[in-house]
Amino acid sequence: MAEFVDGYLIPLGWILAKILAFVIVVVVGAAYLTLAERKVLAAMQMRIGPNVVGLFGLLQPWADAVKNLTKETVVPTGSSPVVFFLAPMISFALAMVAWAVIPVNAGWVIANINVGILYLFAVSSLGVYGVVMAGWSSNSRYAFLGAMRSAAQMVSYEVSIGFVMISVLLTAGSLNLTHIVEAQRGLWFFIPHFPMFIVFFVSVLAETNRHPFDLPEAEAELVAGFMTEYSSMSFALFVLGEYANMIMMSGLISILFLGGWLSPHEMVPHLGFLAPVLGVVPGIIWFALKIMACLFMFIWAKATFPRYRYDQLMRLGWKVFLPLSLVWLLLTAGFLEYTGRVPH
Repeated sequence: MAEFVDGYLIPLGWILAKILAFVIVVVVGAAYLTLAERKVLAAMQMRIGPNVVGLFGLLQPWADAVKNLTKETVVPTGSSPVVFFLAPMISFALAMVAWAVIPVNAGWVIANINVGILYLFAVSSLGVYGVVMAGWSSNSRYAFLGAMRSAAQMVSYEVSIGFVMISVLLTAGSLNLTHIVEAQRGLWFFIPHFPMFIVFFVSVLAETNRHPFDLPEAEAELVAGFMTEYSSMSFALFVLGEYANMIMMSGLISILFLGGWLSPHEMVPHLGFLAPVLGVVPGIIWFALKIMACLFMFIWAKATFPRYRYDQLMRLGWKVFLPLSLVWLLLTAGFLEYTGRVPH
């Protein structure tokens, strides 16, 4: 019995505790990201933003949660109820399971697998199913058009995201996300791969259906796109999934290009004199700050750029980003082979 407890129950309990901690942090972070977005957009547009519920409006996400929990769930006539309710659950669940392989600090990861990038790529590829299921099951032309747009958009930009990831893993010599971060000691990958850093960030905007690529839910054309027929908590799950995906993708950008939890003084030798100051900051704080910087860029793009037309969106993905990322991959492989810097 003691062997069963020590060998199975305690490790299982520890894994479940880590999963619960990640889920709570991500869900609360996604809820407050909605408030941060409204505050930042208000500041950029010279407005006040939410400031009534709680001190400085800090309780606004909880008010929104109570509102969605108490609203009636309306199921459209002629819809497929099982698929209709399964779609937001899938979207939200996929946004959560992606965090299983993302290290937030040295050794702080639920599953430190050697194919972390492939796992993330597979999970992000599944995200389109929730959107397509929502559009098909709603029995609405607006929702169905939004779902079709999303399917084409996600597939288009996943290709360039994949080629950029391959360029990074060639440089690091590993599919393990922890090893990729450790390979950036001395030089973060956004410096040698700066063009791909830009391509990856823009592709992530399209992959997460964020402005200026939010064509699947374009309110000027499709009411609310694939979410048109959703209300109450089913609608809230879609929103939470979208914002949790933003946080996850920002974390992935930090890991692939910005050194993950590494401090800036570990990249720039001339900042070595700041090591006594910067070195005492925990790695998870640096990781969180980099995620916040990426999220600010998400919001900044929403406040700045007009929405693309759909033909412009497709042209950018297939005729610009795809050949650019493929050429960069070939150049990276050739440079590493020619200079003898292929990691072993």
